[in-house]
Parts: sequence; C-alpha cells; structure tokens
Amino acid sequence: MKNISRDAIDKMEKIERLNLINSCTGYKSANLLATKSVDGKSNVAIFSSITHLGSSPALIGFIMRPTTVPRDTYKNIKETGYFTVNHITVDMIADAHHTSANYELGISEFDKTNLEEEYKNGIETPFVKGSPVQLYCKYVNEYYIKENDTIHLIASIENLFFEEELVHKDGWLQIDRGNVVAINGLDGYCLPKLVDRFQYARKEIPSTSFSKK
Repeated sequence: MKNISRDAIDKMEKIERLNLINSCTGYKSANLLATKSVDGKSNVAIFSSITHLGSSPALIGFIMRPTTVPRDTYKNIKETGYFTVNHITVDMIADAHHTSANYELGISEFDKTNLEEEYKNGIETPFVKGSPVQLYCKYVNEYYIKENDTIHLIASIENLFFEEELVHKDGWLQIDRGNVVAINGLDGYCLPKLVDRFQYARKEIPSTSFSKK
C-alpha cells in the first residue's frame, strides 16, 4: 500500500493535491443548492459537503468556501434566510457539474444549463425540477472555521418532498431507486446501489440484515 506523508502532500502540484485529498475520504453527497435573491434572481450551485446533523430538530449543515470572492449562494441565504437542497440524478450530471463554473455575480446557472426551476405552493425559493428528493431549508446559524477560512452553515429542514416510491413503511428513503448519484472527489460521479440494510445494532448480538430477519 502506498504511503504519502503530509510533507509530500504539501509539496504536490495543486491539481494533483486537490484530486487526492478530495477523493481520499470517500463518497460524498451530490446536491444542487438553489436560492433566490431579494430582487428575484435565481441561483443554483453544486455542493458535495451537505451532511445530516440531527433528526430532532431536523438539521443539516454544509461548508461554504471562503467568501473573499462574491458567492451568490451565501449572499442569497443571508438575505432571505432560505434555500433548497435537491438530489442529483444520473441524467442531471453534466448540467449539475456545470454549475460549478465561475459565472459573474448575479448570473443564474438555471439560464446557463438545462436545469429547470420548480416552485411549490407558498414557497418562493426555487427547487430543481426532476430531483427525486428535495429539502426546503431555513438558515439557523453559522460557524467560522479559522483553519481554512470557511464557514459551516447550519439549517433546519422546514419541508421535505420526495417521490413516493422511494419511501419504506418505516420512513427510510431508498434513494438508489431514484438514480441519485454520489461524488468521488471533485468531478467523479457514481451511481450507488443498495447492498444490504441492517437492524439497529445491539451489543453482544450479531448484526441482523433486514432481508434475513
């Protein structure tokens, strides 16, 4: 097994280091985060850092890169307090990836891709049409991370929308049924498939598969 030291990592060429460190931690979620500015301009951007923080209350978090350059997503969330999280499917990959392009402040990626805005009753923030799992979220708090000048933004899930064929009787969403992709590194898109699901683990009792109970 190859061994690369911290010193060797620091001396790597930038792109090689980015690819290595972004992929070594494993698969990440692939989501489109959509917002709207106070003057009605929509924005959508791909994120791979959105994570579950808790279920009661229902909280998520994600990392916002340094705001030393203008970022529509952060600006819109701070102004309006709301955003949506939309799972990316296989047929969205190319357009979803394109949202990472460095467009000027105020340019909507919806206008530069085939991604379409979708609106729900009573919600002014756009969703991404065709996404099988969609979260409507409200800004709660943020924490500055001084080590790399990023922001950990915390939000509550206000509404949850999903295709009915994804949900099991116990509330579990089997998202591979929706052809939802994950991200490997910065630019590798993968299609996960369910291998197995296990019941709640208890000490001194072997783990039991749902399919074998």
